[in-house]
Amino acid sequence: MNAHIERFYDEDLAHASYAILSNDEIALIDPGRNPQPYYDYAENYNANIVAVIETHLHADFVSGHLEIHNTKGSELYASKFAKAKYPHTTLDNDDIIAVGNIELKALNTPGHSPDSISVLLIDEQDTRQAIFTGDTLFVGDVGRPDLREEDGDIATQEKELAHQMYSSTRNVLMKLGKEIKVYPAHGAGSLCGKNISSDQSSTIGRELEENPALQPMDEVTFVDFLLDDQPFVPKYFKHDVSLNRNGADSLDESLKAVPVVENEIFQDGIAIIDARSQEQFKSGYHPGAINIAAGGKFETWLGTILSPQEPFYLVAENKESLKNLMGKTAKIGYEKNIKAALTSFAKAKGKEPELDMGHFKSHKQDYQILDVRNDAELEKGKIFKGAIHIPLPELEDRFREIDPTTPAVVHCASGYRSAIAASLIKNLLPDTKVYDLGAAVKDFKSG
Repeated sequence: MNAHIERFYDEDLAHASYAILSNDEIALIDPGRNPQPYYDYAENYNANIVAVIETHLHADFVSGHLEIHNTKGSELYASKFAKAKYPHTTLDNDDIIAVGNIELKALNTPGHSPDSISVLLIDEQDTRQAIFTGDTLFVGDVGRPDLREEDGDIATQEKELAHQMYSSTRNVLMKLGKEIKVYPAHGAGSLCGKNISSDQSSTIGRELEENPALQPMDEVTFVDFLLDDQPFVPKYFKHDVSLNRNGADSLDESLKAVPVVENEIFQDGIAIIDARSQEQFKSGYHPGAINIAAGGKFETWLGTILSPQEPFYLVAENKESLKNLMGKTAKIGYEKNIKAALTSFAKAKGKEPELDMGHFKSHKQDYQILDVRNDAELEKGKIFKGAIHIPLPELEDRFREIDPTTPAVVHCASGYRSAIAASLIKNLLPDTKVYDLGAAVKDFKSG
């Protein structure tokens, strides 16, 4: 192949972007918010970023396409159906752009979104080598119908996109050569699909054999299959589509505008996001704080718990962690919502009550147990019989199902989500005793 393909992977968002290098020219596919890794790659090969291609308007992260254009002069490409408002050239079915000695050909593959395209890499021998499928085709899965508009009948929109996905897979992607390599925009853990493999790439041939969504079935069966058991949609998704349609501001400029303060001056009614570990949070927290730990899926849960226009204070363990968290916040376009960022804990006087494990084990009937795992996890069985099941993304809407007069014990699978949930419940039901069972759930078997 007369091209070098470099994959850049964001573990937190399970997002894959790509640099395609031929001679001294680079095309980027679906870049993330931070352009620096791509600049470093280009400098390492003494090459120029001449093209940035968006396979669709992404909902789960903010793209750095406009900043790359403004900094490097790269041409931006997107489907006409994206209705992008930033400077760009449309790239739709059978359109071709040249990069070095290779060509990149667009194939319209709607289904995940109306503007989804896949990009076929063709070498100078006119051989089809690879396809970059965005959120249309994953390894082991296909993209969920991506509901990005506020108006209209959602159920009808979902079905229309699902029908489009059937056509895109059967009439376009599945007709490609079996040897063509598949490079998707997401891996396992992404909310853009329901059963994505952890493998980084595949081939059309392998997907034809192993991908459940590509097996023989009629269109009605496929639509039902695709719409069934999809994961939740975070609050930030529609917001990020809008940001990507317009083009986001420079990352550095946005982060420099965030107020970093030394004093703990919190305004009533504004959320406090405490990103320390669960153990540190329990040792002392600011009243009203929500504990979304820096590890795990911080960006996803921040954009699930808080709405895109909701201001918040960001509190971290130290300055290094704070800087990292501000970058994570910017990946979903929430950095402008930070009213102040700080590392001070002098007034963190809140204390979590300690659960008497012995009493809990022998008197479970004295507690209400709240299971905040998702529906798919629950299918494997409850850890505690009689537990109230409210998935974390639904907690704010369903918290009235919790009895405020009975002590609540919260659990998930590992303790990450239960810490978020317990801190949320303290704010929603301030007179209720709330215990975070956390990782101690491993000590219990179903029953």
